[in-house]
Amino acid sequence: MDGKLFLVPTPIGNLEDMTFRAIRILKECDLILAEDTRTSAPMLKHFGIDKKVFSHHQHNEHKATSEIIKFLNEGQKIALISDAGTPAISDPGFFLVREAIKNEIAVECLPGATAFVPALVNSGLPADAFCFEGFLPVKKGRQTKFKKLAEEDRTIILYESPHRLLKTLEEFAQYLGADRQASVSRELTKIFEETVRGTLTEIKTHFETNTLKGEFVICIAGKPSGKSKNKYEDAD
Repeated sequence: MDGKLFLVPTPIGNLEDMTFRAIRILKECDLILAEDTRTSAPMLKHFGIDKKVFSHHQHNEHKATSEIIKFLNEGQKIALISDAGTPAISDPGFFLVREAIKNEIAVECLPGATAFVPALVNSGLPADAFCFEGFLPVKKGRQTKFKKLAEEDRTIILYESPHRLLKTLEEFAQYLGADRQASVSRELTKIFEETVRGTLTEIKTHFETNTLKGEFVICIAGKPSGKSKNKYEDAD
């Protein structure tokens, strides 16, 4: 039989978000590639999944991919998971998928948990068109990225860590305007899930005196068009 690569989303916090299909695929595959085997072990054990698990992360993915392609060509079914959410979304996976496609190996991505979709839908900002930026550059190219996003008219979505959140909100206020509407979600699907909505300045003020813990998703309204006409009205 031909080999196949499965990209399997895993819960971003609440284990009840695991799908029946994801559990079945992980139980049926020959081996599992995990971003961090220590993080994945409790989740796999919870669902009774007992398979070989190998590390596959940003530091070894280029070196390990050739061996994985070899296994796939030998007919093995391999599942890739990240620490949480959908593989290749700000996590390892893109390089392996690209190489599998180059080698004409079947690739199948299961639908499932990811952080930015519930954050966007829950933000109250337009969700019909958006741009997902993942994590912003820490140093090189950061200022250029802010200048580019200042001209973006779609809703902007990005991930941020606790220790950089306040700085990032301050920079967005500087480049996009302090009154730009935004929403910040943290600890999605977990006990202390929180979403704070308001202007960039209001949200920054909130987190200056409240908990800075967990993974954060920032959603920011796009640049106003300056047109008062409803976008759903028929054009003249």
